Amino acid sequence: MPVKPWQFDGVVRLTRIGTSFVIFTVVIGFAAINTGNNSLYIGLSLMLGCLLLSGIASKGGLKHLAVELDGVEEVWAGRPAHGRLRVINRSPIWNVRDVIVTSSDLDAPICIPLIERRGEVVAHAMFRFRRRGLVKLSRIDLYTRYPFGFFLKKRRPRLDGDVVVFPRLLEENIARDRFRLVEGDVDTSNRIGGGTEIHSFRDYVRGDSLRRVHWKKSASLGRWIIKQTEVEVGRSVHIVVDPYRPSDVSEETFETMISEAATFLDDALHRGLEVTFSIPHITLRSGHDGDAAMFRALALLESTREPVAQTVDRDSVIFTVTGVGSRVSGVGDRVSEAGA
Repeated sequence: MPVKPWQFDGVVRLTRIGTSFVIFTVVIGFAAINTGNNSLYIGLSLMLGCLLLSGIASKGGLKHLAVELDGVEEVWAGRPAHGRLRVINRSPIWNVRDVIVTSSDLDAPICIPLIERRGEVVAHAMFRFRRRGLVKLSRIDLYTRYPFGFFLKKRRPRLDGDVVVFPRLLEENIARDRFRLVEGDVDTSNRIGGGTEIHSFRDYVRGDSLRRVHWKKSASLGRWIIKQTEVEVGRSVHIVVDPYRPSDVSEETFETMISEAATFLDDALHRGLEVTFSIPHITLRSGHDGDAAMFRALALLESTREPVAQTVDRDSVIFTVTGVGSRVSGVGDRVSEAGA
């Protein structure tokens, strides 16, 4: 329902100072009526004028404020992320002071001392999101007691903004060690890399060199197949995340598995490994698609009720869930053991 020009699309509440001022105004009014003292009438008029001015000024300024999302840095679930909010004052008359910006997605309220008429202010904010995925920012509240503190006015302007929140990373050292690549006795033979002996085959991924296409197998299967050779230099790892969630597995268990996969992926990237990341219908490579694309795909991954077939290598690290919890399989001696 559209708001009429004289209406305020928000909440108005008397503060303690405002309540005391109204009571004192009523007392002065009774005294003026009973005594007929002109000085009391003048004082009463001044006090009523202050109440009226307070209401008009705060309404006129707050009503014309608009908020836009000016950008958010890389966001991880459960961690603070720096962002910017652009607060615009479209009023041709009123400056607005002491505006408080709050939201359930903000780590702490923001105080803006002054927003001049027909001006704007870029406020730096710390966001904190509880869960991964695509978050639509639509709720933000503006408060002000301007100009005299008699009324607390709240307004919820429209805010349009989408933020992709990456999965929560495991913080505990013990939990991270369960999904950390084993250092020391790592056999560099029988590993995918730039050698001459064929190690395995996989589907073509955007960015692969056509020199690595196995033409006979591609012709027989009707799609491009890439040959993977034994490693001579460097290291690589193939991470596969299975989105299948059986009916007896809770959503919390599935989210724990996603966090474990994100932790393993983060650890592998920090160690400088060549990472190939696979979920159903999507395969990404760290050197070509970028690290953020992998975490974005993992953030937007939804659970499925039916198993989904995926192409895996013999040394792939597979993250999945079972009826007793999350599980890592197919890791051989390349990661430390993970409990069921």
